[in-house]
Amino acid sequence: MAKEIKAKLKLQIPGGGATPAPPVGSALGQYGVNIMDFVQAFNNDTSSRQGEIVPVEITIYEDNSFSYTTKTAPASYLIKKAVGLNSGSPEPHKEKVANITTPQLETIAEAKMEDLNANDLAAAVKIIAGTARSMGITVDGEEIDVAASNEAAENRVSEAPVSEAPVSEAGESTDTVTSEGETEED
Repeated sequence: MAKEIKAKLKLQIPGGGATPAPPVGSALGQYGVNIMDFVQAFNNDTSSRQGEIVPVEITIYEDNSFSYTTKTAPASYLIKKAVGLNSGSPEPHKEKVANITTPQLETIAEAKMEDLNANDLAAAVKIIAGTARSMGITVDGEEIDVAASNEAAENRVSEAPVSEAPVSEAGESTDTVTSEGETEED
């Protein structure tokens, strides 16, 4: 008979660097899991991935036992590592901070393939390229036309249907919409 699942948790922990302190201790402690057992097992399994952020999915069972699976590092981490950045752009569509090449994208996509929702490598490369663009990184030096992108976004907003305010039994509107789109009670 299969064990009943009490909870499923997703954490991102430095490889080989789990400690019983938060966030690991507070996440597992509330379910009655022996925190040191998890810390020792996780650190042994990920000792070869020192310094890398390791996503982990932990399944906690009713008898307070657990199992876990580790995933590949987040795409953003791998992209920053490939281009030598500490962080992405604070304004990704205005300020570009680096360039990434297609071979670099392919390497990252191959590493992440098992964790991505893609049927083939070409689709996985597109997913990783989208993540890079959202970080303010150009792909193969290809500049994004920021003005055209902003104009298209404004057109989508202006074409959005306007919803009507609820009407009371007396036929009066119960809410008023301000110019910022917030509602106020009458």
